[in-house]
Amino acid sequence: MSTDLNATGLGATGLGATGLGATGLGATGLGATGLDATASARVPRPAQRAADPVAADGPAVDVGRASDRGARIAAVAIALVWHLAIGLPAVLGAWSTLATPTVVAAGWLAACALGGYAAHRLLHGLLPPALPLAAALLTVDAAVFAAAGREQLFAAANWAWTGLAWFFVVVLWGRPIRWMIVLLAGHAVIALAALVGDGATAPADLTRFAMYVYGTSSLPVAVFTGAAVIATLARERADTATATLAVRAERDAAERAWADRRARLALVGGAAEQVLAELADGRADPGDPFVQRRCVLAATRLRRLIAESDDVPDPLLHELRAAADLAERNGLPIELIAIGTPPPLPVEIRRRLADPLAAALADATGWARLTVVAGPDEVAVSLVTPDGQGPGAADPPTSRAGDDDQVEHVHERDGEIRWTQTRWRRP
Repeated sequence: MSTDLNATGLGATGLGATGLGATGLGATGLGATGLDATASARVPRPAQRAADPVAADGPAVDVGRASDRGARIAAVAIALVWHLAIGLPAVLGAWSTLATPTVVAAGWLAACALGGYAAHRLLHGLLPPALPLAAALLTVDAAVFAAAGREQLFAAANWAWTGLAWFFVVVLWGRPIRWMIVLLAGHAVIALAALVGDGATAPADLTRFAMYVYGTSSLPVAVFTGAAVIATLARERADTATATLAVRAERDAAERAWADRRARLALVGGAAEQVLAELADGRADPGDPFVQRRCVLAATRLRRLIAESDDVPDPLLHELRAAADLAERNGLPIELIAIGTPPPLPVEIRRRLADPLAAALADATGWARLTVVAGPDEVAVSLVTPDGQGPGAADPPTSRAGDDDQVEHVHERDGEIRWTQTRWRRP
């Protein structure tokens, strides 16, 4: 047995008796702490979202992005389909009646190139450079109006009347609405200058001009504004839903913490209430070794249960250190050796790993060596103490892990040392 123990590293030097910390209970751990110490519970708070909604990631931002992407696709589709399906056939059909058809066709190609570049950036989540593209489109606008001629000034061949406003929507996407208003105003000024230059200043022409300006601007402005409003509303509704879910999650966490607190209080009551009642009634003799062992065992369990509620990186090691610290305060020299980092374990698994060791520590005399060997799929906790014939010298039950049991408990003794081990394996 001693050879096996030395082979597992139990003879190595670890943390000394002074390295186990200074916190803990008194000699018995029952008088100074009280049962209310277990009432502390940590309620997890919802994570704070980043202040910058563009840089942040979350449900609200994802919903806003999805809504905005749908509107981008719609705007790009309208602009390109209108340009190809309405503008191009009209230019080709009225080619001979245009004042300068090559300029009109060149303007059509330039607008197609500018709109295609802006559409490519929009569909890839980027905003196009608004000012250079807007200036280029206004230049194309002026050239097409000048080259259309008086005969085609209000005809479909002058594609700048109806098609250019949709390119404004694509180019100015994501910018304030006032940019769109300024650009459409410039478009209207160019059209009015073309009317004056061609001599189309009769009341009927000016009325048609007003109707064209209103008819070709209202729908693009509505799409431009509506897309921004819908994306904002979707973001706000998703943000509200996220906040509601966060409050609900916090409430559920508080309810779980309250239930855990009640369960822990019940466990503490079972650990200490009976022995305290017997001591208070005089039915238990404080000098009786069996009563002392019960007190130490109750104090050890109480200290470990209190440690369960602490927010620490390694809960299992923290609970074992609490039990070792209490044993040290009771005058037992103890070494704690930790190899590896335990994976996250449920509270029930940690209890089943630590409770047999805590009970064995209550019986230990002379010295003790507590070893924790951990890996990602297995944790083994071992305690070696001198073999004795004290109040708890009887062998505790030994259990092997079955198909549905992840924790096994092994206890052995050879007349010189006692070895207790609990082992957890990931199923």
